Amino acid sequence: MSTTSTGLRLNTLLAEAGLEPLDGETASRFEAYLSLYIRWNTRINLSSIRNEEGILSLHFIESIAVARALPGGVATLLDFGSGAGMPGIPIAICRPEIAVTLAESQGKKAAFLQEAIRALGISAKVHAGRAEALDAVFGCVVLRAVDKMPKAVAAAVRLVAPGGWLALMTTGAELEKLKAAAGPEFSWPQLLPLPGSSDRLLALAARG
Repeated sequence: MSTTSTGLRLNTLLAEAGLEPLDGETASRFEAYLSLYIRWNTRINLSSIRNEEGILSLHFIESIAVARALPGGVATLLDFGSGAGMPGIPIAICRPEIAVTLAESQGKKAAFLQEAIRALGISAKVHAGRAEALDAVFGCVVLRAVDKMPKAVAAAVRLVAPGGWLALMTTGAELEKLKAAAGPEFSWPQLLPLPGSSDRLLALAARG
């Protein structure tokens, strides 16, 4: 798949999901991200999904949908347990007004994230350690596919600024457990289905 056809395929998948296409510059960044992701994934196992179609349809489309769904006015965002950079890197690409921090405790994955930021020319930074150790709060904290998700949510809530947002990429079956882990300070005004799955959703919670 050439660079040009990768961008076209990504925009086709977005259209199929009922989402607006990417402009040329944004599509080029995703093409570069895909190339880097595939190259590093052969060496350090960023993800079990290794083929281009799977990465585009499962990782990129979902992350782009989340980037577009985040409320306006968010100035800072933490990707809690970023892994291969999703959804944090797509958010940094699609929402350049948001200062994104990618927290990743595994050294090799953190090194990949540093290289991705450099290669893509995006405004983001890496915290190469556990997100829980951060001494800061953010306008939004997002979690996706984190181990022991209820425990991670309970740790993440203290990193959400007053009036800020918790964004959970999860399933309907898991949602009630995660709401309980977040606690009573959060209201849940928005549940948005994520493309490519009948059960996955983005749950946006506002801190009172």
